[in-house]
Amino acid sequence: MARDRSLDVAVTGVSARFPGSPDLDGWWSALLAGRVLTSRYRRDELLAAGVPPRLADDPAYVPVRGHLDRAEHFDNQLFRISPREAELMDPQHRLMLEMAWAALEDAAMAPGAVPLRTGVFASATGSGYLRAVLAHSPLDPATLDDLIHGTEPDFMASRISYKLGLTGPALAIQTACSSSLVAVHFAVQSLLNGDCEQALVVAAGLDFPQAGYLSLPGAVQSPSGRCLPFTQDADGVVAGSGVACVVLRPLADALADGPEPYGVILGTAVNNDGAAKIGYYATSAPGQEAAISAALRVADVDAGSIGYLESHGTGTRIGDPIEWTAASAALSRAGARPGQVAVGALKASIGHLDAAAGLAALIKALWVLRTGVIPPVAGFTRLNPLLESEGSPLYIPAGPAPWPAGQPRRAGVSAFGIGGTNAHAIVEASPVVETSPVVAASAGEPRDRLIVLSAADPGALRRAASRLACWLRETDPDLGDVAFTLARGRVTLTHRLAVTGRTTAQAAGQLEQAAGQLADAAAGEARQRPAVYLFPGQGSQYPGMARPYLDSLPGFRDALDRCLDHLDRIDGQAGARVRGALLDEDFPASEVNETELAQPALFALGYAVAAGLAEAGVRPAAVVGHSAGEIAAATVAGVLDLADAAAFITVRGQAMAACAPGAMLALGCDAERARQMLAGSGTGLEVAAVNGPDSCVVSGRAEDIESFRLGIGDALFTRRLRSTRAFHSRLIDPAIPRLARALSAVVPRPPTVPIGMNVSGEIVPAGADVPAGVFAEQARRPVLFGDAIAAIAGVMPDAVAVEVGPGRALSAMAEAAGLAAVSLGGARGSVRDDAVLASLGTLWTLGQPVAVGRLCGPARRLHLPAYPFAGPRWIAPQITAPVGADAEPAPARETVPAEEPAIPDPRTGMRVIWSDLLGYPDLTDGSDFFDLGGDSLLFTRLARRVSNEFRIEVPVRAMLAARTLGKQRAIVEQLVAARNA
Repeated sequence: MARDRSLDVAVTGVSARFPGSPDLDGWWSALLAGRVLTSRYRRDELLAAGVPPRLADDPAYVPVRGHLDRAEHFDNQLFRISPREAELMDPQHRLMLEMAWAALEDAAMAPGAVPLRTGVFASATGSGYLRAVLAHSPLDPATLDDLIHGTEPDFMASRISYKLGLTGPALAIQTACSSSLVAVHFAVQSLLNGDCEQALVVAAGLDFPQAGYLSLPGAVQSPSGRCLPFTQDADGVVAGSGVACVVLRPLADALADGPEPYGVILGTAVNNDGAAKIGYYATSAPGQEAAISAALRVADVDAGSIGYLESHGTGTRIGDPIEWTAASAALSRAGARPGQVAVGALKASIGHLDAAAGLAALIKALWVLRTGVIPPVAGFTRLNPLLESEGSPLYIPAGPAPWPAGQPRRAGVSAFGIGGTNAHAIVEASPVVETSPVVAASAGEPRDRLIVLSAADPGALRRAASRLACWLRETDPDLGDVAFTLARGRVTLTHRLAVTGRTTAQAAGQLEQAAGQLADAAAGEARQRPAVYLFPGQGSQYPGMARPYLDSLPGFRDALDRCLDHLDRIDGQAGARVRGALLDEDFPASEVNETELAQPALFALGYAVAAGLAEAGVRPAAVVGHSAGEIAAATVAGVLDLADAAAFITVRGQAMAACAPGAMLALGCDAERARQMLAGSGTGLEVAAVNGPDSCVVSGRAEDIESFRLGIGDALFTRRLRSTRAFHSRLIDPAIPRLARALSAVVPRPPTVPIGMNVSGEIVPAGADVPAGVFAEQARRPVLFGDAIAAIAGVMPDAVAVEVGPGRALSAMAEAAGLAAVSLGGARGSVRDDAVLASLGTLWTLGQPVAVGRLCGPARRLHLPAYPFAGPRWIAPQITAPVGADAEPAPARETVPAEEPAIPDPRTGMRVIWSDLLGYPDLTDGSDFFDLGGDSLLFTRLARRVSNEFRIEVPVRAMLAARTLGKQRAIVEQLVAARNA
């Protein structure tokens, strides 16, 4: 009978930092090679770390530890934690935040936007950092309070939940050496009980400072500085530093939509030795045996299926025989055969990570099961003769060995804590993940993918791009899965880049190129900016111009069908021609250029692109269209109903096509100069459009246009436009009455967003009236597009102009007006297959809320390289202050009455207060208190200091609303001036 898998729990995300290895791949390679990763410190290193000389020179001092590099560094900016708060946080708490972030990313769950109710179960070693700060200098009550919040275990889990937006239970689990495996047990129980849908287990073991230890006779520390579990030369344990995190989900859920699990937890058990041992610090074979037996029962497996045991393995003379005896008895009684179970002992390689030891052991066991390779125990030579090896199911592997063929990949993990809290877990390799038919059909599909990356600072973005490019080249995954994971499983941060590619090699090359460019110029910080839609008019059209958007822009196809359906109802034959012009790349270009076809085709395209953009998350703050493009702009702004607009644009194209042929000529000069040249030309040409201060268009008969162009020669830039009619000239006069009649029954609505008008060059605000007749009038009057875009730039100077049709002529005009501009299309022959995706990616990098997840096809989440943490070093300044006998005695002085301190100048005083509280030396008037890591508790201290130092009553609500240094200073200046008046 098959065992019930409904209670199995998957490990979906892993992150860790262990001694002697830059990453988990390097760590695993070292374990397979049997390397010892502990470090031996030089005397100068010990003194620099803060070890007293008398201790460092003591013959019993052992200068060995599993050392964790850069343990005092912290990427506080990512978590919006101020430098001052970072200084007052235990390095363990800082590293746990980073590893929690990385593990969620590894599980493809965006930190800060996790869709599942996620619990946090955290463990840490006692805070040597807290003791170091308190030993060096006295603290004022407020600073002491902050220090306690930043170092005590009560606050570590809830801080992670707060910073990462996790809403499940947040618990600290502290049982000494078994803490983190006990935390795994309670995380599993929380999942099975429905307290959370996902669990994050994180633990740190890090002394401050990292150094050696004093080995005393009879103590558990190794006098030799070597940890040799189960070996005849074992003489004790060596300390190590590390931090680890795993993400857990019910197996069924993980298989449905998560990345491939690292392994599966089948059962866990926890107990305590009670009083049945010789002393509090002693271990108990019956208690350990009971924990292992209970875990096997919960897992519903017999020990005959267990092939590996990751032991607690401290290397102590008493602890090793007790553990060996307990495990042998439990496994033998449950069906294990002699010599069946290979024993691992991670402490031999990296030392004892204290509270993080159990979690580190679990990760090692998972790697054994994933890879099917059993590593040796580092330093093992000969079995300890005190171990009862005869008939035992346990054996120590002499070297790396493959998992026995045909045997289930199952393992046990043990962790036993001082005080007697024992924990054991049964784990097995992940089942094969079955790919859904939809995802399978999409996998490997040769289509362009959008690859997006973001970080909290430009340096991190460069590192992330380089790391991902290297990983892509090494692993060659399905690029659709990569794009999907980055879009759906990562939080969007302020510094961004986006590239496109059809293959992993192409994407890697683009990332490498982008990383190189970022190295020369820091990435711009994305920020929320209004989007202005620009709708091009006739002249930008080409056959098949809708095709680039079909598969790249969500919602485009449906919106285009709606618009084409309206055109079909107006004139079925004409509607079919519009459909062909938009979708058939082989449609005759000469027909697409005909006015009666070009105008409705451009209208349908502009409307559908705008609808697709809105569905992708980008909505306009204003719209403006050029000539015929104004009809699409008015429709998107809600002025015209789609049916009315489709009917009118059809009439407009037909009426203008019936006018006499003509031509149009673009000039590189202002409109006034053009009028002066036209006045003496005798051609009858007119200024048809004013596109900017150095750009206009003249219109009239073709022969007059050509004569005028030849007369100008090389004195001025000129370009014939792709038009067979002289729009916005007297040659269009016959069409105007028909346009007016077509609009007579149309009742326009007030625009929902501001709209720039061609006739006036001004902005009609949202909610204002727009007479229907203006759309007939604008067909004859000059297009004042340059004035309209300049007016929009005047009120929205930080806007992003988005050209929502073919070509990029309007983008150039917007850039000339000082706006950032992005074109979603291009002229025929210049449009890359990935142009629309690339443009959407550019909008995302500029801060537009593009729902990049909507741009991906069906895919599977992957384990991708996590955030490249590399923050600065944060050590509380109190630690470096003089202390005790080394301190310089203060000179005696006569007691005099204290004078009341002078009131500081608000211009400098407010800056000093902010700098003291937040830790930032460089502040500007625009600095935001809460963006820099301030919170409500710190604000109360700010208000108190401002009140005391400036002797004013602080208006708390007004100061809270002000947020920035400049605005708060202005409030203080007003209050100080009012008091002095």
